[in-house]
Amino acid sequence: MTNTVHGKLWGVGLGPGDPELVTVKAARIIATADVIAFHSAKHGRSISRAIAAPYMREAQLEEHLVYPVTTETTNHPGGYQGAIDEFYEQAAERLATHLAAGRSVALLAAGDPLFYSSYMHMHRRLADRFEAEIIPGITSVSAASAALGTPLVEGEQVLTVLPGTLPTEELTRRLRDTDAAAIMKLGRTYPGVRRALSDSGRLDDAYYVERASSNRQRVLRAADVADADVPYFSITLVPGPQPTTPLRLANSTQTQRQTATEPAASVFPGSTAAESTAEGAVAATSFGTPGEVVVVGLGPGSADWTTPEVNQALAEATDLVGYTTYIDRVPVRPGQHRHASDNRVESERAAMALDLAKQGAKVVVVSSGDPGVFAMAAAVLEESADQQWAGVRVRVLPGMTAANAVASRVGAPLGHDYAMISLSDRLKPWEVVAQRLSAVAAADMAIAIYNPASSQRTWQVGAMRDLLLEHRKPDTPVVIGRDVGGPTESVRVICLAELDPDEVDMRTLLIIGASTTASMDTDHGPRVYTSRRYQR
Repeated sequence: MTNTVHGKLWGVGLGPGDPELVTVKAARIIATADVIAFHSAKHGRSISRAIAAPYMREAQLEEHLVYPVTTETTNHPGGYQGAIDEFYEQAAERLATHLAAGRSVALLAAGDPLFYSSYMHMHRRLADRFEAEIIPGITSVSAASAALGTPLVEGEQVLTVLPGTLPTEELTRRLRDTDAAAIMKLGRTYPGVRRALSDSGRLDDAYYVERASSNRQRVLRAADVADADVPYFSITLVPGPQPTTPLRLANSTQTQRQTATEPAASVFPGSTAAESTAEGAVAATSFGTPGEVVVVGLGPGSADWTTPEVNQALAEATDLVGYTTYIDRVPVRPGQHRHASDNRVESERAAMALDLAKQGAKVVVVSSGDPGVFAMAAAVLEESADQQWAGVRVRVLPGMTAANAVASRVGAPLGHDYAMISLSDRLKPWEVVAQRLSAVAAADMAIAIYNPASSQRTWQVGAMRDLLLEHRKPDTPVVIGRDVGGPTESVRVICLAELDPDEVDMRTLLIIGASTTASMDTDHGPRVYTSRRYQR
């Protein structure tokens, strides 16, 4: 009996995209293998083959393994998983035919073959029958870290690699519990990833790297990335150490958005929401006369707090514009275009809304709470003063404020004169914030404190407390309301002297009582009110 010599299966890691980051061994195996195998979606463009092309030789056999489904729906009786499992079985048998005939097969894998790669599915089905060897490659995590130019972890710090496809609550939990993180599989998952970063307090420390090592590489703060700009081949990094050298960040307002006309070699089909933005612009131009911009407030959390007037405007809109977290609170409607962005690009967001309306769209700009209270109404109206949008009508529909919602949970701490002050010094210097706090405290009014803290802005709460104690008694009631109306709502009443900055984050609103504010315990929890009567 003649012994058949089988071919060898090579799992070839190609690195993150730059052909110069292919290892010497990988280049050698690509050049000498009998068969080059690679995956792609239905469009037929393979990133892996494009990376390997400089090392391939003419007339090599090629096995092009085309996924039957990526992000679209399927009529396979087993659903998406059934279709994929069947594809892997058939693809493995195609490669097995070559291996059984004595041909060596180099199966290409972007990044590393055993790191979120399709190669591992072939390995499970073939390695027990044929000799298999894996050539490791540089992962996208390493490439993104190099692009950012700062260490991911140091000393005893722990790095957690997370898929963006995890439920938002699970992502949030894991981000809270780790020193550093890399979040992969972005694209259409980015709104949930951004929300998890925000809810975990890590958004201000997170960075976004797109197409690391390629000539289309972009590096931005994660908070500055519009959802429509996120392709599958991107990654979010949350470094453990604080960066100590200048980061090589792009100017997010100057980078061009991915469109259908750009080369798509590094775009996973269906992985970006850019289509919705492009379609929205097309839809807008189909109107013959200018549309309008309606700035609405959804209320602070619960859908029950959104007014019927606002719900009607949302239903009639052709386009929604807003911060991702707020856009996600609005039900998806067929034919309606959603333009989500970061919460720190108010002017750009307002300009987009006005421009869409100028072209005929009926645009709703979505805010939380009331749009006129530290929200988008002022930004839109300020931007609309430019003559280029002179014909665009702007309306503002009110919503319940976060201050009123928090106050309602404990009674009436805002029952008399009160002030609203944002503790953020991003748009105004801290000296102005401190001056206003002192003036209101001296005037003996209750104060609703918005934007008290973030992951990178923590000292202001302590500074505020110390400043207010110069005018208020240590036992002055303070209401701490977090995520009121949301799934993780908590409301507590403490004394001003006990206010701990570590208990306050970006989802918290504080209400500081006046001298006429009283607190009492009842069978139904604490009750706080500010009397409308003054002692004379």
